[in-house]
Amino acid sequence: MSTFASYDGTRLAYHELGDGPALLCVPGGPGRASAYLGDLGGLSAYRRLILLDNRGTGDSDVPADPATYRCDRLVEDVEALRAHLDLDPVDLLGHSGSGGICLQYAARYPDRLRSLVLVAPSAQTVGLDLPDDEWLDAMRRRSGESWYAEAYAAMERLMAGDVTAENRFAASPFAYGRWTEVAATHAASDASQRSAAASAGFRAEGWLGDPQRTRAVLGSLAAPALVLGGDLDPAPPARLLRELAALFRDGRAVILPDSGHFPWLDDPAGFVAAVRAFLG
Repeated sequence: MSTFASYDGTRLAYHELGDGPALLCVPGGPGRASAYLGDLGGLSAYRRLILLDNRGTGDSDVPADPATYRCDRLVEDVEALRAHLDLDPVDLLGHSGSGGICLQYAARYPDRLRSLVLVAPSAQTVGLDLPDDEWLDAMRRRSGESWYAEAYAAMERLMAGDVTAENRFAASPFAYGRWTEVAATHAASDASQRSAAASAGFRAEGWLGDPQRTRAVLGSLAAPALVLGGDLDPAPPARLLRELAALFRDGRAVILPDSGHFPWLDDPAGFVAAVRAFLG
């Protein structure tokens, strides 16, 4: 583990795995420590993964100002780490909720990017929303699974506002292509890796930034972008991933079959091959 001082003096931690050209990785959650990314399915054999613990998570310090947990403000932590490591330009990877961070980073610092990899990203910061009925329909595709009834009931409780670690775990099979012991262990780690304060502060008022401006910048972004996800992931679905990729001047969508929200666990070989082929 290494640390650095971000723009406001908050001490943030990052972890390095593997060898090769650097790939700066921003975890999602929101508010989850980077440990859940692991070695990204073995990608560390080809890339030096730099895994940031967002402020208030993992080994990073809790900020003095809770308002700095907001998505658009976390962009400056990514830039501070890039500058600390002297990565100019930088290859940047974001997963899930950190898709919003990375998309706003691309709009704010387009000249600092060499490439952008978005894995199962949220896309609200560019105005792409997921209707509830589409999300629910995607989950109902799994109705033949043995865990479906219990998981769907837990998801309904979450949607009704009963957000507990127990309900999150019970609903978590929807996030995986196969509900195996490995998947269950990965899902169970969420409770200990997630910061309630960081998660709550991520979507504070103003977190979206300026979606129209962000979209406009992506259309002229010189850096290529890979938008990668699983065909079984209810959020984001393949339709939304393709729409997001189409916003970039050089955007490519890869949808891995039989994979969910964590494709490096469901199909590590396919995930690594897709990312390697893109990064070159």
